[in-house]
Amino acid sequence: MAAFIALILGSLAIFSASSSTLGNALSLNYYEKTCPDAEILIRNAVSQAAMRDKTVPAALLRMHFHDCFIRGCDASVLLKSVRKNTAEKDGPPNVSLHAFYVIDNAKKAVEASCPAVVSCADILAIAARDAVVLSGGPAWNVPKGRKDGRTSLARETRQLPAPTFNISQLQQSFSQRGLSMDDLVALSGGHTLGFSHCSSFQNRIHNFNATHDTDPSMNPSFAASLRRICPAQNKAKNAGATMDPSPTTFDNTYYKLILQGRSLFSSDQALLTAPKTKDLVSKFATSKGAFSKAFVKSMIKMSSITAGQEVRKDCRVVN
Repeated sequence: MAAFIALILGSLAIFSASSSTLGNALSLNYYEKTCPDAEILIRNAVSQAAMRDKTVPAALLRMHFHDCFIRGCDASVLLKSVRKNTAEKDGPPNVSLHAFYVIDNAKKAVEASCPAVVSCADILAIAARDAVVLSGGPAWNVPKGRKDGRTSLARETRQLPAPTFNISQLQQSFSQRGLSMDDLVALSGGHTLGFSHCSSFQNRIHNFNATHDTDPSMNPSFAASLRRICPAQNKAKNAGATMDPSPTTFDNTYYKLILQGRSLFSSDQALLTAPKTKDLVSKFATSKGAFSKAFVKSMIKMSSITAGQEVRKDCRVVN
């Protein structure tokens, strides 16, 4: 634990300059007086969970992304469905999200120290940062002061960028949230962590089009290996593949795989279909440092999209 905290604190100086682009109400020292131990308590919860389950970091990073892309970073993804409303977490793209208990544990610890002060949205943003650090990625000082939203609608998860998107669809999705093509390529690097179910890349390995059964942009041997894992009539609920050969390590392997035709999603390979994004893929494939710096900048930008109204006492229900 001490080593993890030292790693974060030691790395903050490297990327602190990237934190100048903040949301209107966000501040780097927001809880300095009201809850000074908040980040340590959150860090403990994430670290303890990750020691028991190596999939936790990828889950938390994905959860944060899925939260921010709907109504801004307002923790609406954490709300549970109620009798008259199906919440975001039960929308089709989110049914595979997990590790919500980590945020619950962090919230309980923070509430015990400073009741009704730290938002669930801030806890999720900080936990996502800690998840990256735990996986060997860069650290940064998270701007804080988000509020929690009161609305969560499963139907709005259709707004999330799909793994089947082409470059135009990706650009439109990101630009609608004030994010650039640079942000698109940098944030896509989060795919260096985790696992994907067959359903997210079946379109590339079976009945791709009238001419090709598999996507011709995919490395043939890689496509063959995926077809073995995910046959056309696959019935295995949990079948799939890791996002890269080192799915628990935050590195730049993802970009190298794209250049080799070994990425899983259509949206990954689509980054090579526009000159600007292709250049960035090449740049990040050759420089982990360049990727880390860009990722931090884009994470701060994305996580500063705010729209909440309250500080929830329980992350799963509105006050």
